[in-house]
Amino acid sequence: MSDPHQVAQYAIGDAKLVRGEGVRSWDSDGREYLDCVSGTFNLILGHNHPEVMAAVREQTESLVFASSSFQTEPTNVVMQELVKISPANLTRVNLRSSGGSTANEGAIKIAQLQTGKRDVIVPFRGQVGQSMAATSFNGSSRMRAPFPYQFPGVTHVPDAYCYRCFYAQEPDSCAKLCVDRIADFITYASSGSVACVLIEPISGVGGNIVPPPGYFEDLVAFCEERDIILIFDENQTSFGRTGEMFAADHFGVQPHMMTVSKGLTGSGLPLAAILTEERMANFDRSLHGFTYGGHTLSSAAAVKTLEIVQRPGFLENVRASGKVLKDRLLDLQKDNPVIGDVRGVGLMLGVELVEPDGGKATKKTHEFQRALHERGAITRVSEHGLGNVIELRPPLVLSPEDAHLIADRFGEALDMVS
Repeated sequence: MSDPHQVAQYAIGDAKLVRGEGVRSWDSDGREYLDCVSGTFNLILGHNHPEVMAAVREQTESLVFASSSFQTEPTNVVMQELVKISPANLTRVNLRSSGGSTANEGAIKIAQLQTGKRDVIVPFRGQVGQSMAATSFNGSSRMRAPFPYQFPGVTHVPDAYCYRCFYAQEPDSCAKLCVDRIADFITYASSGSVACVLIEPISGVGGNIVPPPGYFEDLVAFCEERDIILIFDENQTSFGRTGEMFAADHFGVQPHMMTVSKGLTGSGLPLAAILTEERMANFDRSLHGFTYGGHTLSSAAAVKTLEIVQRPGFLENVRASGKVLKDRLLDLQKDNPVIGDVRGVGLMLGVELVEPDGGKATKKTHEFQRALHERGAITRVSEHGLGNVIELRPPLVLSPEDAHLIADRFGEALDMVS
């Protein structure tokens, strides 16, 4: 049984949302909110984007669903566009999942088949998903603890959380122990047969942790030396969230595989994809497929979304609005010692709240979230509501003006909490 006190921490109000448009939503009492988390990080084009909704309506007039035994125009175009915009080494698309959990599990299957090995390495705080196997692999014991049956074969390793470094090092002089020491975990904590490393390039649920420069170059080299497949879980970081099309582009590396979902359809329809290198093209499609994977309506939404995010100026707006918001939050940090760290890239930001001694201010984080909610700003708290980081993932259509408005409400909420 789950702890009812834990569940209660999710509740920040009794609002019933009835309408959404762009970065705003309204409840049944007519109150307006700024959606600072894009629904559940998936509405990258905001609520009810008119072009996406029109594409979906048009598709309903011809074909709502097709068996995966057949091709459709929307699914074909989605796969073509994903190959076009992804890192150059990723040339194959598996479009047979409808969510991030099953896409991640499919990527693990492909890695196991490709390497003939079995174990999965996941960083501390890593969120693999909510299905049973993905739950077993999650990097938080809280997510695994309620369930007596666990899938074997995962090794958890320290993440590149520089603000609270596991190895008590400083980024300028740590020599990337969070990469090099993985070798010890493989030798002493795994079965010795490691198929893949599955990592969010910027952690989502885990607290918006951004690895330091050079981390991913070292991790790619580490994996390639050992015939380990590096999988980027870009379910939250893709399609412009970081100000680049993918976080892989931001960090300047090419993972061997990527999973994407959430923002793929722009405005809330379920769809997920696994992108792989050509060498993994022999994966039998019957080994990983779901009834609603590659759904025709969702694919129609994805086609329009992928067109929009490639338009001139789209990524520039993400970078500009993200800079406004981050700079304003950094200014607030100067006068508010409760803000221990402001970190993030583009419109994927995290604000870590701390006690005077530097400890995690979990209780105050929830008070702050409620204060933001009262000020009409919808946010989420890290670690499924039990952490000390306020997560900010507003829709990528956020204007610099609305970025200022979010920051204003942050300042007002800080005054209430202080």
